[in-house]
Amino acid sequence: METHPLFIGSGKGVRVELDKIAAGVLSPLGYDVLEASIKSSGRQRRVLVRIERKDETPVTVADLQRASHALGHELERLDPIEDRYLLEVESPGAERPLFTARHFERFMGLKVKVRSPEGNFTGRVQMVREGEVDFLLENDETRILRLGTFKANLAEWPETPR
Repeated sequence: METHPLFIGSGKGVRVELDKIAAGVLSPLGYDVLEASIKSSGRQRRVLVRIERKDETPVTVADLQRASHALGHELERLDPIEDRYLLEVESPGAERPLFTARHFERFMGLKVKVRSPEGNFTGRVQMVREGEVDFLLENDETRILRLGTFKANLAEWPETPR
């Protein structure tokens, strides 16, 4: 499966950022956009948008329907994607991406998979401070990484929603 960058072309040759379109529609409805991308598998194109609620409560099926309906109407109005596509709006799921300091604070103590220029590892979120995240590895080593320099996803799910 091939993933395309967030820029999409319109029939008029204008480049538009998919994540900005999604955030513009969904933020006023109470949702944060975690990911917005176009994925291709053969001739099938999928517009994938992952959301979370701003109040940090779990995303419901009703939330997904509401977000999909609103975003679908805006994409139809703007018509920024040339070919046919399938719109998929999802909750973050078990392998939820973590981007912001608040994301790491919410999941403090849980294991995360980290991909960074210094190497990939799995560790527990130990501390978040001043734009940095401390991870405790299995061998009791601590790694400190600056936010924005690495990618991370949950490697375990909390017993209760956070």
